[in-house]
Amino acid sequence: MRLLDTTPEGGGEFAACLAVVQRIYNDDEASWYQEWTRSAEVMREEACLLADAGSLDAGRRKWLRAINYYDVAASPFGGCVVRQQAVASGIRACALDYLRLGVPQGEVVTIPWRQDYPLEAYFLPADGNGPAPTVVCICEPGRRKEKSLLMLAGYAAERGLSLLVVDVLGPGPASRFDDIVGSRDLESAIGSVMDYVCERDDVDDDRIAILADDWSSSFVARGIALDPRYAAAVCDAGLWDIHERVCLSRRLKPDERACLPSASDCRVARQIMCPLLVALPEVGWLRADIAARLVAQMKRDHLDITLKIFANQQGGVPDEAHANGFIFDWIASRLAGSQEMQG
Repeated sequence: MRLLDTTPEGGGEFAACLAVVQRIYNDDEASWYQEWTRSAEVMREEACLLADAGSLDAGRRKWLRAINYYDVAASPFGGCVVRQQAVASGIRACALDYLRLGVPQGEVVTIPWRQDYPLEAYFLPADGNGPAPTVVCICEPGRRKEKSLLMLAGYAAERGLSLLVVDVLGPGPASRFDDIVGSRDLESAIGSVMDYVCERDDVDDDRIAILADDWSSSFVARGIALDPRYAAAVCDAGLWDIHERVCLSRRLKPDERACLPSASDCRVARQIMCPLLVALPEVGWLRADIAARLVAQMKRDHLDITLKIFANQQGGVPDEAHANGFIFDWIASRLAGSQEMQG
């Protein structure tokens, strides 16, 4: 059902998914993994053929479908390390195909972070000469970067933006996230990524925006509160921290609740200096009316903060194409404004 929710209406993918299901035997546990993996590999081969023929965008859509098939293949087998690693390798191969066949070509880069724990990222340069404005997409802790690369690459390219997509799972297909999960300073990765991007000759270090892969990230918000170099950001602007405080207040006595800060007093929100976009689904972890009220309070001290609520479509999720188009238009406008201010 998760896979069908992401299938374009009227597309052949719906029928393809049903065809895969019909080949799965209820009394054969391995058939689920085998059929979805086989379908992912076929989809990946078709993507490469399309890209080789010059249809990179059509190939990118096929690679995305392949990644979705790999995800489905592994979903019932969370405890099987062998299958999880095979799926991770397949997903990574889709991203590497895209980087290799793209024009201009992308690259896999290593970003120093902690001792013996570097970050890995995919970098797609803008099509042009000289330093370019750049979008850094940070994946939420525990999430892989390959799908975000393929979903966002077209939006960045259309607007003349370079794109760096990074996660905190460590280099290669084998995740080392267990080494750092629960760490209290994960947000320091945000500054390390900025250090790396600023050192690149093909990046305009005055025009770097940061985007959370799920739009409303408290992880990114806490990171940019510690690093003022970003020119624009798409994250939750501290809403999650405020939400936690509200939940905490329900456990306090009435006379103690007055001591809790309001939205305008939130440390994270107060320390973020760059333009902010808070993008939320119509139905999500925070009600739209509450988000609107909190953002209105933040605007007293932070004039350039925008709240965008995306309506949920059939299946309970927003239209990703519309949402990402809006987000990248907002980023491009803010980076262009940053260039004018520098001029």
